[in-house]
Amino acid sequence: MLERLTLVLGGARSGKSAFAERLVQEATTRPVYVATAEARDDEMRARIAAHLAARGPHWRSVEAPHDPAAALATASPSEAVLLDCATLWLSNRMLAGADLAAEAERLLAALGQCAAPVVVVSNEVGLSVVPDNALARRFRDEQGRLNQALAAGAGCAVLMAAGLPLMLKGRLPEATT
Repeated sequence: MLERLTLVLGGARSGKSAFAERLVQEATTRPVYVATAEARDDEMRARIAAHLAARGPHWRSVEAPHDPAAALATASPSEAVLLDCATLWLSNRMLAGADLAAEAERLLAALGQCAAPVVVVSNEVGLSVVPDNALARRFRDEQGRLNQALAAGAGCAVLMAAGLPLMLKGRLPEATT
């Protein structure tokens, strides 16, 4: 069984989304995908379409680039939710000029109140070089704070590296290990 909150962290192309999808699919016959990506160009539109096709029609998809808290409130106890990803959501809110501390608090509260177990995907952005501009440094810092808060509230936290899950906290369901 999934924990109430599972965090799957990793870098770009680390396998985090595929691993998180597997966790959710093994937990329920009613998976929900809360998507935070915005299709701002043709390449991103193609990526989103490919992800939708790969998941298939048995997933209930909810587009929530700015308000995943509202999407989480629609989940039922018989479902399992994949929120993919916290990094894109944070970027969306940052570019919108939102109060990021308040937004993170609202998201964390919604995760705690969600009727279904939730797997959150997030990028670990703190392992790279120090960004050369203030906006990028602010984003890196905000993402690090958000990841720490998510990990603190999670019953299970996994770091993906080269497609391999490295346990940081808790235990995975038996079928996934």
